[in-house]
Parts: sequence; structure tokens; C-alpha cells
Amino acid sequence: MNRTRHPAETSTGASMPTNASRPPCRSDDERWEAVTRRDPLADGAFFYGVKTTGVFCRPSCASRQPRRENVAFFADAAAARAAGFRDCKRCQPGGLPRELEIVKRACAALDADPQQRLTLAQLSDAVHLSPFHLQRIFKRVVGVSPREYQAARRGAALRDALRSGADVTRATLDAGFNSPSRMYDSAPAELGMAPSDYRRKGAGLTVRYASAPTPLGFVLVAATDKGICKIGFGDDAALLVDELRGEFANAGLVEDGERLAPFIAQIDAYLRGTRQQFDLPLDVAATAFRQRVWQALRGIPYGETRSYTEIAEAVGAPRAVRAVASACATNPVALAIPCHRVVQKGGALAGYRWGLPRKAALLENEARHAHPVSADETSSPETTSDPILSTKLDHAA
Repeated sequence: MNRTRHPAETSTGASMPTNASRPPCRSDDERWEAVTRRDPLADGAFFYGVKTTGVFCRPSCASRQPRRENVAFFADAAAARAAGFRDCKRCQPGGLPRELEIVKRACAALDADPQQRLTLAQLSDAVHLSPFHLQRIFKRVVGVSPREYQAARRGAALRDALRSGADVTRATLDAGFNSPSRMYDSAPAELGMAPSDYRRKGAGLTVRYASAPTPLGFVLVAATDKGICKIGFGDDAALLVDELRGEFANAGLVEDGERLAPFIAQIDAYLRGTRQQFDLPLDVAATAFRQRVWQALRGIPYGETRSYTEIAEAVGAPRAVRAVASACATNPVALAIPCHRVVQKGGALAGYRWGLPRKAALLENEARHAHPVSADETSSPETTSDPILSTKLDHAA
């Protein structure tokens, strides 16, 4: 996982998926099951009307459940009203689901004063909910904890201030950092470079880049004279270049496919299962802790995974699981630092900067090719993987 957000946005900057965890409920039988469970994750996916009362409700409504033969299902509230049903006064289906309303109020409180750091207890008082339930609801809806949300907002404020030309000291105070030392500890990972360099947006640097289609969509590779500074995936090569241009607005950007071709060839060979290790010089800035995490990630064998807890233990900080997750999310060089090999403790996939479908495809790709390959195979990026895998990787893009 790694980019901050408005209350209605995810940690990657995209619109917050209010139904990210909803069951699909493709049939009326599945919808009825959700109603009998009073499933809050189905709220917004559909509504149901009760013919005997003329009222329509959310699936999670706490009112007395009707008989199945008296229920009709609707895709949205407008369709229910058009059929003659009126809003339930108890669950108020015309408004936001309760959990989203709580999170909206919490985000508004956090955004009211970026320089103020609210504790979980203070935030729970503001939204009239216990700290335990607020933490659980906030993380389920937004994807991060309130503390991580505040940190992301401070990082965004720091970037905005530096981009506008503010000096580093002023930007540090305006972003809500308590001291310059705290800012300098987190800034390299948030910005990818020292704050002064970020303010200059790469002034004086030459950054060469190239993009190419792969089974996972387009890949963009960028490098300074010291080494690779960015490897990213996306569905549009032009958007990847625009993102790079925004990060290094004052650098000399040079498209240089010939110079970067050997690096792209390694990536292509890896995606097709004919290479298991990379030989890429890297030029990435980070705190000492994140460098330790990234080094631990590079030690995960091909075809295997580790949990965030296991990585935290490996770097000698067993209680720093969240910091490990943050280091994974801010990794600027996909594959070269294999953050895709880190999963949740139970084995479930967690967030990935370039999308969970790509993470799943990468892990499946490695699992299918986790066997020794010959030197001839490693040096032949043109060798293709089986058609089934290629199709799955294509769909992941």
C-alpha cells in the first residue's frame, strides 16, 4: 500500500468506494439474505419495499422484518418512490448510511484545523461514538485509521506548501508538524527526496524515462544518473508520464527508451515468468527505518509472502506493524522492492499502490513459476508464459 485524500477519497487519491466491501447481491435471493442479516455492507446496493406498509428501507433497517412475499427490491431510492413507496422514518433511506455519516463528521473534524492533532478520544467525543467503534468504522470505510488519515493530510499540506514556493520552515509549520525534526524524519518517504530538493522539484537533475506495454498494463521506468527512481504501473502511459512530470517539474525529463530498454526487458521477463531476480541500481530516498523495511522486502524469496507482522519482527521493531505498512505503501519502485509480497496476517491481500488486481496477478504469477530457471531462460525475455496466466495478467490491468 501508499497520496492522501479528501474525506470522500481513498488513501491512493481515488474516490472513496462506499460499497468497496459490499456483497454483489445479484439475485433477489441474495438480497433477501442480506435483509434477514440486516447487513450494513449491503446498504446502498439496493433497497426493499414492504407492500403491506408502503414503506421502503435499507437492508440494515432495524424495524420488524416483513414476510418474504410482501417484499419488493429496488436498485435505488428513486425507483422505490416511483413505485409508490415512502421513506422509512427509522432508517431514513434517502440519506447517507449511518456509518458513512459518522465518518463524514469525523473527517470534517480532522480537516477543520490541519495543525491540530486530535487524539482518538477527542475525535470520538466530537462524533459522539466510543473510541473503539469509531476506530473500527473509520478504518472499514476509509481504509486507514484516523491517526493515519491525519498523517496523510499533513503530508499533503507539506507538498502543497512546497509546491507553492514556501520555504521549508514555513511549510513545516503550516503543515502541522510539531518540529522540523519530525518533518525531516517523515518527509523523505512522503516526498521521495529531501524537502529542499522537493521544493525545487528536481531542479538541476536529469531524469530519463521510458514506458512500455506489459501484461499488467503500461509500466514506466525513470532513472537519474545514480539509478532507478521510479517504477510504476498504470492503464495509460500518458498519465504515468504526467505523474512523473508533476513530481520532477523542474528536472530535465528526457524520454530515452534505448538507455532504459535493458531495465524494461528485465521487468518484462519477470512478468512472463522467465526471471526471478532484478539487477537494477536504485536511487530512492527514505528514512533509515523505511530503508530497513525495503531491504527486508527484497529478502522475501520469489514465490513466497510475509505478513506485515513478520516484516516488523524482521527489522527489529515488532510493534511497528503500521509503520511497515506505510513503508510498503510509499515504495516508489514496484517489483524492484517487492512490496506486493506482503500480505495480512491471515493471508488476505492488503492494499497495493498500483491496485489489488495487479498484486493478486503478481503473486499468482510467482506461485506458478517458483522453480529454478536456467541461465538461458533468464536471458530470454521474449519467452512467453502460458496463455492462461497472460490472460489473467491482462485482466488485472
